[in-house]
Amino acid sequence: MNYVSNYNHYMWRRRILLALLYLKHEFTSTGSQCKRFWVRNIYLKRKQQGDFHNLIQEMRLNDGDKFFNYFRMSSEQFDILLSKVMPEIEKIYISREPISPAERLSVTLRFLASGDSMTSLSYAFRLGKTTISNIIKETCIAIWNVLKNDAFLKPSEEEWLRISQDFENQWNLPHCIGAIDGKHVAIQAPPHSGSDFYNYKGSHSIILMAVCDASYCFTIVDIGAKGRQSDGGVFRHSQIGQKLENGTLNIPPPSKISNDDNGEPIPYYLVGDEAFPLAHYMMRPYPGRLLSQEKRIFNYRLSRSRRVAENTFGVLAARWRVYRKPLIASLETAEAVVMSTICLHNFLMRKESNTSEDRRHYCNFSYVDHEDANGSFIEGQWRAEGQYNNLEDVRRLSTNTYTRMACSIRDSLAAYFMFEGAVDFQWHLH
Repeated sequence: MNYVSNYNHYMWRRRILLALLYLKHEFTSTGSQCKRFWVRNIYLKRKQQGDFHNLIQEMRLNDGDKFFNYFRMSSEQFDILLSKVMPEIEKIYISREPISPAERLSVTLRFLASGDSMTSLSYAFRLGKTTISNIIKETCIAIWNVLKNDAFLKPSEEEWLRISQDFENQWNLPHCIGAIDGKHVAIQAPPHSGSDFYNYKGSHSIILMAVCDASYCFTIVDIGAKGRQSDGGVFRHSQIGQKLENGTLNIPPPSKISNDDNGEPIPYYLVGDEAFPLAHYMMRPYPGRLLSQEKRIFNYRLSRSRRVAENTFGVLAARWRVYRKPLIASLETAEAVVMSTICLHNFLMRKESNTSEDRRHYCNFSYVDHEDANGSFIEGQWRAEGQYNNLEDVRRLSTNTYTRMACSIRDSLAAYFMFEGAVDFQWHLH
């Protein structure tokens, strides 16, 4: 028995020693077998043949239009954005040269602008698919982190009053502080999620709800509600809905819109479609078809301002073609993609706001819906470019109940539009 035990112990030690010798041989070998696990041959020539080191540099030097088409921004705007995100995405040199922040940003912007698969980007940039995936996630989060404080509204009475004045000047709608809309963003089904994200369109989605100002910028954004929740509870449980209900957005107090001394003060409000509730802070159209002239004119006047939200979402989806198909990524990455594109949209809109019309490339006058001298509607260019996208309208985000006060406010606005607040073109275009 003692002999057998010693023999078994000897054989066990021998196997361990042979295994260690084999591992040592594999790690110290300089042959192609070992190198294969470090980097594939097609990636070894990244600096000679990859898009970042060749095509992108050529466009930067010789073709600004193609550079914009590739990234949805000019080289100057790219450099400004790079300076902001660089501290967030720069890697420390340890054992090999890291991928530069400029290349990381290029990969991410191309993914957002084109909607190309990560496999296609892997071939174009000569980087591994897993590397591409990690870069996109990290950089989208970085874009959100560095732009969010400047991209979105800091609620104050002064800021709301400025937005309200813009809506009155541009869209003839007094006391409007924003147009609100909600969209399903198609995603792949998250693991173990069952039917939580399965929506009425037969796909999986998360819900993006946003408020827009009169100049096609997003001011407040709420994302993450599960697609299946497209019912009366979504708006009520959203951050936007709760803050409006609780009165924590610093919205100015009601004031008169009429010169009539007997006129009642009107609250400041958002405009939405039938998916949203009628409330003292939210105006929606009168329902039905056989409406009085007063109600038809109110609906027409409201629709002109609501179109701002439709156009803002439309420009977003047309410029960032990642929305042309479901987002094939983890839920965290999908949300990061959405938030980063919204930040980029606002970043570029505001960068161009102080430039002349002929120098605006991201969104000029003809890119959005507009009206001729008679008030007739002219479709914006985004409608032709962005007609195939996966931003689907939500059916209903709230219940149909409303208060007597909300109904009275809507009636007061409708009456105002018939007399003191009338515009000439409403009589033949409603």
